[in-house]
Amino acid sequence: QAQLVESGGGLVQPGGSLRLSCAASGIIFSISVVNWYRQAPGKERDLVATITSAGTTTYADSVRGRFTIFRDSAKNTVYLQMNSLKPEDTAVYYCSSRGNWGQGTQVTVSS
Repeated sequence: QAQLVESGGGLVQPGGSLRLSCAASGIIFSISVVNWYRQAPGKERDLVATITSAGTTTYADSVRGRFTIFRDSAKNTVYLQMNSLKPEDTAVYYCSSRGNWGQGTQVTVSS
């Protein structure tokens, strides 16, 4: 049974950075599509970034140029590097792959 575990969330000031991690068991990330989603209070869950098995990355318009998704195949972990954070980035961030979801990690951007 596959399991995804996110970590790295927290409280950060506007303009700051965080790096989220998504570690997997039961799924090999190097041959899978992995997505990061986020869900703010009262809003739908939105796709933030995707990395394919070939390493192709795509981003939501709202985060392009500030966020980077990348993979460490040796650790079977996908990361989301978030820079220049804004209050509107505040949300629970989830990773997903092959129909599996993690439990989410809270990111709060506030002064």
